[in-house]
Amino acid sequence: MRRLSDLPPGSRATIVGLVDGAPPSTAHRLADLGFTAGTLVQVVRRAPLRDPVVYRVKDYDLCLRRAQAAHVLIRDVR
Repeated sequence: MRRLSDLPPGSRATIVGLVDGAPPSTAHRLADLGFTAGTLVQVVRRAPLRDPVVYRVKDYDLCLRRAQAAHVLIRDVR
């Protein structure tokens, strides 16, 4: 498993869950945005300085900072 923040643009992965110790407010926000276990996520593009990053989750695009994405655990899609 690795973190969502490590996924390169154009890649897809399946969300496994959140890291232990993620701040409750961040964990709640990520869940509300659709970053839940079993969900497919794709990196659409990164800003020129690598932060923030646009992700496609459940047929919509949203933007997260790398610090927030680092709380999401993923596994590669095969």
